[in-house]
Amino acid sequence: MVDSNQLQDNRRDFKLARLTRAALNPSPFEQFKGWMDDALAAGLTDPTAMTLATVGEGGRPWQRMVLLKGFDQHGFIFYTNLGSRKAAEIAVNPQVSLQFPWLALDRQVIVGGRAEKLSITEVVKYFLKRPMQSRLAAWASRQSSRINSRQALESQYLQLKEKFADGEVPVPDFWGGFRVVPEEFEFWQGGEHRLHDRFNYRPDGSGGWQIDRLAP
Repeated sequence: MVDSNQLQDNRRDFKLARLTRAALNPSPFEQFKGWMDDALAAGLTDPTAMTLATVGEGGRPWQRMVLLKGFDQHGFIFYTNLGSRKAAEIAVNPQVSLQFPWLALDRQVIVGGRAEKLSITEVVKYFLKRPMQSRLAAWASRQSSRINSRQALESQYLQLKEKFADGEVPVPDFWGGFRVVPEEFEFWQGGEHRLHDRFNYRPDGSGGWQIDRLAP
């Protein structure tokens, strides 16, 4: 068993950088792009990985990691099985939260907004770009459903590999994607003595964004 004192004493100081109001881009999309560029340039493991939080039946939140597959002024895109738990919860409550944990840079970004289904055209365009193995895996896995064993999953994959041996793997009708349209951003930069820098962006009602510094 892990010693609770060991957990309590596990800490470090954050000294990599500071984040000032003057350094922030007026657009949270441009600010995010700059930080994503930094994460990519730093060679972080899985810089596009983001925690997606949804709220399910009874108001219970649930989180999982998904991969960001595109972003622009309209929102943040990810793909998934439309029968998955995340998709089912989004269908009931489209309000979600994304979090990018760039811990090696002492940074995190949180995005809150509304998830909207992508068009069939967008889904097909991306699906056909995926590696053959990924397309087959999309068919093989009824995401979030109960399975008897790992062997059953792998057997299904091999059957599909034989079925689509010609390389033409169509888009499953149960597979799609979502765009999270942002309604709020938070940029966090770790600071010395736990005096972190936090800035929140919210729409200002006139097409721009109100930026507020938050206490850490």
